[in-house]
Amino acid sequence: MVFTSVLMIEKALTSADVEFVTTLHGDEPVTFHVLLQPRGDQADRLLRAIDDIALGELDEAVRERETPSGDAAKDIGQQALDVSVQALHSAGSQAEGRLVENHPLDALKSLVAEVSADEVIVLTDPHYVEEFFHRDWASRARHRVGVPVLKLFSHSKA
Repeated sequence: MVFTSVLMIEKALTSADVEFVTTLHGDEPVTFHVLLQPRGDQADRLLRAIDDIALGELDEAVRERETPSGDAAKDIGQQALDVSVQALHSAGSQAEGRLVENHPLDALKSLVAEVSADEVIVLTDPHYVEEFFHRDWASRARHRVGVPVLKLFSHSKA
C-alpha cells in the first residue's frame, strides 16, 4: 500500500525538510502531491513583518517590502516547487507539484479529494499572529479537508 500525502509548502524544501517528511511513515512508500503558493500578497507581507518583529528580527521585518509580487513571485514559486519535487524524487519518493495562485484552501480541498489523500502535511515557518487567531493554513484546513492535517515547522528561515 502507498500512503498519499498532500504537502503544502510556502518555500523550497531544505534537505532537512525532505528527510523529515519522507521518514514520517518509516519504510512505508509515500506519494507526495506538493502545493506551493507564491509569496508576495500584501496582507501576507504585513503578517510576516509582524511575526519578524515578534521574534526580534527587525531587519527581516524591514525587508518584507522587498518581497517580489506578480509574475516575479510566480516564477520564484515555480522554481521553489521544481526544486522541492526534485528533492523528494531524489529521496526515493514519488512526487508531483502544483502552484496555487488563488484560494489555497479550496485548491487543497480539491486536491485531497482528487488524489484520495490519506493526510495533509502543512510545512511552514512559524506564523505567530496567524496561529494565535487560528488563521494559519493548518488550522483552517482541519475544518475543510476531511483527512488528518499535520502541521510541521520548516527547518530553516525563508
